[in-house]
Amino acid sequence: MTWLMGVGGLALGLIIGILVAGRLNLNPSRVRELEAEIRQLKENDSEYRDSVSDHFSMTAELVQHMTESYRDVYQHLASGAQDLCSDEVASKLLPTESDSVFENNTNPEDPSPLIPPRDYAAKQSPDQKGALAEDFGIEKATPVNDEEITLQQSK
Repeated sequence: MTWLMGVGGLALGLIIGILVAGRLNLNPSRVRELEAEIRQLKENDSEYRDSVSDHFSMTAELVQHMTESYRDVYQHLASGAQDLCSDEVASKLLPTESDSVFENNTNPEDPSPLIPPRDYAAKQSPDQKGALAEDFGIEKATPVNDEEITLQQSK
């Protein structure tokens, strides 16, 4: 009886193993198909990355060209304003030989005209309540007597 159960368990295990292997489809042709698909996907990814790189390179060149064209138009307008307009109008535009509109003239030695926000409230005198005080802007009400309350309620 023990032998019969052992042989039955072995047969059942073989049947389950064959079914699982059939589900996994582990034949060599399927493995080759999957490897070829992986190679194709890697090639597509490489082509896509090259395409993106080319796109942004071309975009950078076009933006550079657009900036140069804008500078040329600006210089043309500035020279025309100097020749054709009054000195007041022409002085508002840059001279034609200057490209200062397109240059970053930030000098680290110059103090910045912007003032950073402060983390405290300014006061006129040391005794004055600051804007961060709990009772800032709250006026103390005068005590009201009972007669005024009844008059206000009767209205």
